[in-house]
Amino acid sequence: MSADSKRPAVTEERIADLLGRIPTTSFVGGEFIEAGRTFPVENPATEETLVEVGDADAAEVGTAALDAAVAAQRDWAATAPRTRSEILRRAYDLLLERADDFALLMTLEMGKPLEEAYGEVTYGAEFFRWYSEEAVRLPGAYGRAPSADHTITVGMRPVGPVLAITPWNFPLSMGTRKVGPALAAGCTVVVKPAGLTPLSMLLLMQTLKDAGVPDGVVNCVVTKDSGALSSTLMADPRLRKVSFTGSTAVGKELLKLAADGVLKSSMELGGNAPFLVLPSADIDTAVEAAMPAKFRNNGEACTAANRFYVHASVAEEFTRRLVEETKHLVVGPGVEDGTTMGPMVEAKAVDKIEELVQDAVDCGASVLTGGARVDGPGHFFQPTVLGDVPRSARVNREEIFGPVAPIIVMDDVEEMIAAANDTEFGLMSYVIGEDPAEVDAVVQSIESGMLAINVGVASDAAAPFGGVKQSGLGREGSARGLEEYLEPFYMRRPVGR
Repeated sequence: MSADSKRPAVTEERIADLLGRIPTTSFVGGEFIEAGRTFPVENPATEETLVEVGDADAAEVGTAALDAAVAAQRDWAATAPRTRSEILRRAYDLLLERADDFALLMTLEMGKPLEEAYGEVTYGAEFFRWYSEEAVRLPGAYGRAPSADHTITVGMRPVGPVLAITPWNFPLSMGTRKVGPALAAGCTVVVKPAGLTPLSMLLLMQTLKDAGVPDGVVNCVVTKDSGALSSTLMADPRLRKVSFTGSTAVGKELLKLAADGVLKSSMELGGNAPFLVLPSADIDTAVEAAMPAKFRNNGEACTAANRFYVHASVAEEFTRRLVEETKHLVVGPGVEDGTTMGPMVEAKAVDKIEELVQDAVDCGASVLTGGARVDGPGHFFQPTVLGDVPRSARVNREEIFGPVAPIIVMDDVEEMIAAANDTEFGLMSYVIGEDPAEVDAVVQSIESGMLAINVGVASDAAAPFGGVKQSGLGREGSARGLEEYLEPFYMRRPVGR
């Protein structure tokens, strides 16, 4: 990736050049195919159209993409793991070489600050590097049967063709987190990117082709009719797995479809992450962790801190410091120098945030900073801290997906734990404290698939990402993420025969 000092300036000419070079249609069987219909991709910072992209017929193009994946499956599964590894490593290298294009494109279509977009390129590319290394370490087992003079051998096969449905908030890395392990395992893939942010995924398709991924191994269908695509492909017995990142409501519908075909399923769904500031917390650490936990990616992350439960003994200082730091955030288009908070992805996202803030105020909360949308073009909302938030407010139950930090002060750690667990979700939790015994007791009691202790960001390609309860099924990242794309098979035979 380019160092900061070497990054090219963002000019109208550079933007026009990039938008003129990127693919804008579905990618099937190694080719970008024509589409009769189109739909606009909007710049959320300006509300202007960036480009028109091809709106594929979900049934026709989706079936063609699955045809291509099925046709390529056998050869790709038989490809030597080392070969698959080297292709993934070339994809990693190309992603970093093209970091300037990917980062700018993500900022234009999604809105995040450019600096954070560069961070996503690094994070997203890491899944290709990690799984290039894991591709040559596929698991297996050999041993003696306990009750007979037989051997037991366990091998692994790729599941088969995969439907990978990615969200708009991390338009590159949520794709690489699914495509990387699928390719490493020997699976072919049909990707469905979000209609709000398809451009980064289409550029990734070109990058994978340039890295040497054979035709048909990875395909991408861009369509506004997401329901028709998923229902068509998931009803086809040739599809063997679905991997989805998105809302719990949509995930439940996909699981119903998956049940009919008994499809192997990975679901990374909604979150309602609690952020616990314990009596032993160091306030510098707490605020340093709270800022990215809440405001990274414009607050539009399933792992974002959603509810701040702060012990009364440290509440006054923590609240004061968090408000101070929040006031320093600079709201504006992500491409502008100095911007640290970009727009929400679309107008209805701002409407939802405004509604949640008003509900909290109606319930008795006070606005300590921010609290309103920003006038003018673009889908901007002020970075907001709410104090005196009652437990009855909707922000305690619903995922905000925006830059609002509601603070709830409590007198008892056990009460904080109970409140943290009082949700149907269990993806990420944050715990801040300096007393190891106090922290360990809390960690052992929190119902969450992931916990960040005294840090504000926990995602890592080498770690298993996923939740409990209605936050999902399965894991992404790490060796466990690779296993999601493999099926074990068992062989038994007499010793020596």
